[in-house]
Amino acid sequence: MGASRGMSLFLNLGHTLDHLLMLIFPTVVLAMGAELGRGYADLLPLSLGGFIAFGAFSIPAGWLADRWSRRGLMVVFFFGIGTASILTGFATGPLHIALGLTLVGVFAAIYHPVGIAMLVANRENVGRVLGVNGVFGNVGVAFSALIAGALADAVGWRAAFIVPGAIALGVGAAFVLFTSETQAETPLRRSGFYKASRADLARVFAVLTVATACGGVIFNAATISMPKVFDERLSALTHSTFGIGMLVCGVYLIAAVAQLCVGWWLDRRPLKSVFVPVVALQVPLLALAGTTESYLMLATAVAMMFFVFGQIPINDAMIARYTAEEWRARAYAVRYVVSFGASALAVPLVAWVYKSSGDFKLLYYVLGTLAFITFTAALLFPTEEEKATAKEMAA
Repeated sequence: MGASRGMSLFLNLGHTLDHLLMLIFPTVVLAMGAELGRGYADLLPLSLGGFIAFGAFSIPAGWLADRWSRRGLMVVFFFGIGTASILTGFATGPLHIALGLTLVGVFAAIYHPVGIAMLVANRENVGRVLGVNGVFGNVGVAFSALIAGALADAVGWRAAFIVPGAIALGVGAAFVLFTSETQAETPLRRSGFYKASRADLARVFAVLTVATACGGVIFNAATISMPKVFDERLSALTHSTFGIGMLVCGVYLIAAVAQLCVGWWLDRRPLKSVFVPVVALQVPLLALAGTTESYLMLATAVAMMFFVFGQIPINDAMIARYTAEEWRARAYAVRYVVSFGASALAVPLVAWVYKSSGDFKLLYYVLGTLAFITFTAALLFPTEEEKATAKEMAA
């Protein structure tokens, strides 16, 4: 039991580091313009390669995990992403920064298909597990802005990459030491999953594809743009990069509670009854975020991100409930290549909207439209009887 909890802790910490290191740049970019002699809209696309790699390399990671070693790939993840982040901190110009961020994305791609597949292995009720894991991931999202802002203000933007990278290397070393004592990987048993008809399976994965693609753009565009949105609309509250990071961190930490709530709900209710309201409430909140300012913007951001974050464990639960254990890592790989591939579009979208209009009003209207498309797809998700399914799985 202790070994299982220890492994879960390392896997959850991996989720924190994964998102933290991927989202350092959107805050640091506010502080590096003077040194590099470029503006926000020109520098932001340097992160595009990283977000493309974040999705594209999920497929080989999932394939290797199921055919080689999930534990071995997690070791590669910790040491690879830490080293790549440190190298980015030593970059000498925009090209080197872009290459460093791309390398971060390559190793970051390992986590979701591998780490989450390890977490849900041999579990029947995955809602709580995914909810807790989601909170750890969102802590990474939240503290990426706070840590990056604090280090950029106190030391310089390079430290914002080097210090978290060194932490990742330390966690990786601890992971190797811990797992060397329990070297054998947990045997995978053919745990139960929802045995739906082919027609229902087709509907599930069609809806999942739409939700994953739209949700990826919404999540990434919201998290990338929020530091700049707060910089412009919350000027009455703060004027420093650290202050912006602190506000963004607070929003994400409060919103992270959504994953615990949704995880608890998923273990007790049919998936569709959770899915529909969570995506429905994103629509008006994203539209409202396009026009609000000051304290109202802060409150809207909390509510908006609560439901954006809340959708993540729902998408992961679909995979856990509708796929067999032995090829689940590959299924997660496909889900995340769609998610992160689509989310890469958020980088040029945010840069283009800001450069052409000078604000983010149009961006949030577009995101609200994508949320409405997801809501329409959610209505088509097949209804399942959870209690009956649980009994069938246990039989």
